[in-house]
Amino acid sequence: MTTRSIVFPIYRNQENIPSLLEAVSGFDALYQGDIQFIFVVDGSPDESGPLLVAALKPSRYDYKIVFHSRNFGSFTAIRTGLEHASGTYVAAMAADLQEPPELIVEFFSILERDGADVVFGQRTGRNDPLLNRFLSRTFWGAYRRLVLPSMPSGGVDIFACNRQVLSAILSIEEPNSSLVVQLFWVGFRREFVPYTRREREHGKSAWGIGRRFRYMMDSILSFTDLPIVLTLWAGVIGCLLSLLFAGVTVIARLFGHIDPAGYTSLVLLITGFGSASLAVQGILGCYLWRTVENTKTRPLRIISRVVDGKSK
Repeated sequence: MTTRSIVFPIYRNQENIPSLLEAVSGFDALYQGDIQFIFVVDGSPDESGPLLVAALKPSRYDYKIVFHSRNFGSFTAIRTGLEHASGTYVAAMAADLQEPPELIVEFFSILERDGADVVFGQRTGRNDPLLNRFLSRTFWGAYRRLVLPSMPSGGVDIFACNRQVLSAILSIEEPNSSLVVQLFWVGFRREFVPYTRREREHGKSAWGIGRRFRYMMDSILSFTDLPIVLTLWAGVIGCLLSLLFAGVTVIARLFGHIDPAGYTSLVLLITGFGSASLAVQGILGCYLWRTVENTKTRPLRIISRVVDGKSK
């Protein structure tokens, strides 16, 4: 069995392939070939997959290139890579190399000396746009306080684990979930390595607003009932305030202090309670949808082909 494996999810990374291959060469030289590379092409519409196949075919690396039939998402791609990894210790990192490759070396060192079962990179800084930094800090700050206190303040983008943690993660087969939060949910001994995220050198990130919002929803709704509890308390408080408002209205009407027309108040009440009702239905619908998804037993992803470096 290979001692180490690294998983790279690939999506719109055509411009990053040369830099990625340089990092792969460095890893292979450092570990003298005792390392496996898993590239998961997640339905990428560019030439990332063909470039990898052409570049790696003449190499002596231990590698696999796994192609998804379509785009299933970055975390699903990482999970596919974890399933195909044969290493005693397995790491996952983005192909854009915004996380320093040196982190992986430190991760493997910690795991090999049995210092932890799972190791995370903890961002101490990031060279991202100001708005992205603000939104990320706000979301993860709230997430730490309300959902998962052990989550680092900047979230997690890179990790490595041993086979025990890997088996625990692969035993979870939930669609619309968060792999990162699963790594914390399963427990085990953890270690955090601080680093500063690099500025993206090539191409443009495919992690847009829509994907970020979906990731936020998956991270919250799959691991806490907090939105429903907050909705319940909002309903209880709303009922109490409604009773108070009704009492005040009746008394004021008896003493002749209310204009019978009441058009403005009526419109505001209908609009406010109507919007609140839709919001509550939306929250409940999100939970119900996830329940339905878990009953369909569809595969989490579909693999179209695998290029195995050992079969050359």
